[in-house]
Amino acid sequence: MLTFLALLALLAVNVTLGATLPFAQVWIAELAVVAVMVALILLVSMEVIHEPPLIRLFSGLGFFWVAIMVGMTLTDYLAR
Repeated sequence: MLTFLALLALLAVNVTLGATLPFAQVWIAELAVVAVMVALILLVSMEVIHEPPLIRLFSGLGFFWVAIMVGMTLTDYLAR
C-alpha cells in the first residue's frame, strides 16, 4: 500500500512538473522522478531487494532492455 501511495505521489509530481513547466530544463527533473518510480517498482513490487545480486543485475538489465525497445518503437512512430 505504501508503494502504491508513493507511486501516486511521484505521478502527481511528474504531472505537476509537466503542466506548469517551472523552469526550462524540467525534463531532467521528470526523468529523475521516473527513475525513482522504476526503482520502486523493481525493488518493492517485484521484490528484487530480497534476491541475490545476480538476479538483481538481470532484472535491472531486463528493465533497461524494455526501455530501449519502447524508445525504439516511439522513435519509429514519431519519425513517420
